[in-house]
Amino acid sequence: MRPTLLVLTDFSAGTNRSLQVAASLAQPLDAELVVLHVHRDSLLDPERFTGKLSKESYEVTMRALHSLVCQLPIPAVAEVGQGLLPDVVADAIRRYHPLLLVLSRPAADNVPDELATTTALQLLRTSSIPLLVVPPATAKTTAPQHVLLAADGAAFGLGEHGDALRHVLAALHAPITLVHVTESATQHTAAQAYETIAATGLTRGLPRVSTSHICHASPAEGLLQAVAEQRADLLVVLARPRSVWGELFHRSVTAQLLLHSPVPMLVLPVQNAPAHKHPPKPREIDGLLYTT
Repeated sequence: MRPTLLVLTDFSAGTNRSLQVAASLAQPLDAELVVLHVHRDSLLDPERFTGKLSKESYEVTMRALHSLVCQLPIPAVAEVGQGLLPDVVADAIRRYHPLLLVLSRPAADNVPDELATTTALQLLRTSSIPLLVVPPATAKTTAPQHVLLAADGAAFGLGEHGDALRHVLAALHAPITLVHVTESATQHTAAQAYETIAATGLTRGLPRVSTSHICHASPAEGLLQAVAEQRADLLVVLARPRSVWGELFHRSVTAQLLLHSPVPMLVLPVQNAPAHKHPPKPREIDGLLYTT
């Protein structure tokens, strides 16, 4: 069974670019695309709040979707879903088991920041697969040539889809730079941050990963600075539970990067590191030490 990438489209120029980006990723993965259009009756669709809801019939939508799919350079399946976006996407994930979920970021001048990140937030909360968010005005739609991996230095655990991200990174054969942002100029922390990544097995089998340290008071702005300096064309971010489920998500580093990253951003939901239990203190019985 060939791997798949699940791509959401609403026929806008931005989602057409995300289709091109997904197609360029699918080629080295030998994957096919599942192109999904969710009929606009979802409260989670940002365009519902702008009064631009489409009233096209299912048949017209399918014809338009098939026309779009036929222009792709790789095999693709077209689907139209009806209902709430998370439910439709969850059903597609159950049936196709995609490596990635791909969507376009809404144009910032059309919707408020909170609505621009609402769809991504809901998908991160309802599915644990990696989420690729493509900026609407991204200039490059070919496969990434330089990957920037953001690491905050704190321990974490990979979820069930960690292997999917490793598979994607390995297939790209692109240089990977791990970037660690701190307010201080202590550059050795980048090496420590790398150890937290390596401990999960995420870098196993990948080309050599270099490290870079950015001194900046804002982690989000520091990472955007690194994207520009390194000329990276893919930003990989680890989303922790506190970021995805916290009430202040829209102020989080993940949300700020979703809004402002000039390059496609791959978000991997991760788990909190298991707490290390202190070993029981031994006690002496009959001159021997026992643990209880």
